[in-house]
Amino acid sequence: MDLKFKEIKNILVRSTNWVGDALLTTPALGSLKDNFPQARITVLAAKWVAPVFAEHPAVDEVLVFEREGRHRGLRGLLRLAGELRRRRFDLAVLFQNAIQAALIARLAGIPLRLGYNTDGRGFLLSLPIRLGPEDKKVHETEYYLRILSRAGLKTAKTRPVFHLSPDVQARASERLAAHGLGGTFLLGLAPGAAYGPAKQWPAGRFASAADMILAGKNGTVLLFGSQNEALVTAEVGRNLKTRCLDLAGRTDLAEAAALIKGCGLFLTNDSGLMHVAAAVGAPLVAVFGSTDPKTTAPAAERFRLIRHPAPCAPCLRPTCNQESHLCMESVTAEEVAEAALDLIEEAGHA
Repeated sequence: MDLKFKEIKNILVRSTNWVGDALLTTPALGSLKDNFPQARITVLAAKWVAPVFAEHPAVDEVLVFEREGRHRGLRGLLRLAGELRRRRFDLAVLFQNAIQAALIARLAGIPLRLGYNTDGRGFLLSLPIRLGPEDKKVHETEYYLRILSRAGLKTAKTRPVFHLSPDVQARASERLAAHGLGGTFLLGLAPGAAYGPAKQWPAGRFASAADMILAGKNGTVLLFGSQNEALVTAEVGRNLKTRCLDLAGRTDLAEAAALIKGCGLFLTNDSGLMHVAAAVGAPLVAVFGSTDPKTTAPAAERFRLIRHPAPCAPCLRPTCNQESHLCMESVTAEEVAEAALDLIEEAGHA
């Protein structure tokens, strides 16, 4: 370890703002704690990703960045910087690449500020890490680990984990019991994608695949998503022949994770909930189209990835600019259901 890190006792970690990305930083967060076992680690995170870190064993405290409340605008940022300054952090590790993250750390008077040299923020970092073209081609778990390793810290490649409290798991069990779903096979579906519709497999095919998967089973579909994804979950629900419970916008992230953990299979697009399923150990099938599985595939032990190569993919666009949306339209419900049934049998839930 470099000598400049020897006296580190109080660390601030700036989280990314997307749920999936936040989960993919957890291996780096664990490595950070391994390097500084006696240090206090505080994570600064947006409200919607804060539950990712609430029970993480490497984290001592989670501070919520109230960007639409008390930390809104320039005055709010200055208020936040003042709050952080009073905590006297020794090191800021910036997993978020935005210039704002570096500016807040600088205004907070944190002497060591570590992060990728992106977004024109190099002058605000005391420990800038070069981001090369090769770094954008690795899996995101490795992408975040490289921030630490290039600063001279030791890293370990582990899978992301979403740690859940007993209270949250009990709350999920109570919800299922209230709907008479205790002991039934649960098939989770996440047909939305916050990044944009280019990542979404058609809702009707989600429904068709689900019906095939649950044929002959005593099973129920659980539909997951945010309030913004309620329209697509409702569309899936209308097309289902199987009974379902639409939970879109009706759970917080931690409870959704606990419910997903109890699913015998989780079927999803490349989305934040895909990474949640991987992080709680649910067997999952993920349909990929516009995004690159080399960088964002689920870091899971039990999964199947369905993808048909297309000339325009991975385009990484939030919205498809082709009439056919070939990367998604070419994936059939039958092949997804077949992959799911193989995985269910492998997991011992057949």
